[in-house]
Amino acid sequence: MRLAFLSFASLYALALAGLALVGCSRIPGRPGPGPEVVRPEEVLDFPTLYKANCVACHGENGRDGVAISLANPVYLAFAGEDNLRHITANGVSGRLMPPFARSAGGMLTDQQIGVLAHGMMQQWSKQEVVAGLSIPQYRSTLTGDGARGQQAFGIFCARCHGAAGEGSIGDAKSKTGKIGSIVDGSYLALISDQGLRSIMIAGRPDEGMPDWRSDAAQPMTDQQITDVVAWLAAKRSLNPGQPYPTQP
Repeated sequence: MRLAFLSFASLYALALAGLALVGCSRIPGRPGPGPEVVRPEEVLDFPTLYKANCVACHGENGRDGVAISLANPVYLAFAGEDNLRHITANGVSGRLMPPFARSAGGMLTDQQIGVLAHGMMQQWSKQEVVAGLSIPQYRSTLTGDGARGQQAFGIFCARCHGAAGEGSIGDAKSKTGKIGSIVDGSYLALISDQGLRSIMIAGRPDEGMPDWRSDAAQPMTDQQITDVVAWLAAKRSLNPGQPYPTQP
């Protein structure tokens, strides 16, 4: 009978003690355990990593982007997994390709960089496409000559890109029917010498551009590719985008 004379505060304390004995997990309305949180550095799924880091420039499924097609078997055979890993990790200094490795200022771990490079090779390389081909090496050891490069450009490239690289209209292979200038200062400021070499060797099949075997009677030699790169590189402006002449 003494329980009837307990104060409200005492009854409230007894109720809390009872809940503690039962366990908080049985409190009505308490949410259950949520989904497991995955830290960004723990993501090791190639499609997820590619979509988050590469698709904006290289396109869905490695093609139809503004940058070189990664789903091009010729490019993958030409570059190789080690170069893919190095470029993804360190980017290209002074160009649009940023570094993605944490050690170079990016957000990805070395393991994630490896997943991306290996995933590209697994997803898009096709050995049967490049079987028997003698593809030029990734980096040339030759010295380029701009004068010879202009001549080689006229033989292998001018039919689509114009005699001076100014572009052309009405090319059947281009999606838009128009090929822009490749000697434009803004374009040359955004692409490296290695980028020019890579496109000449691997082509842009998504844009109808042939690889180094071209449409000529003979494929381009390593020396001719190197010379054309030298000719294009010589056309870069020291101050791209500067509308006013440099003061003496």
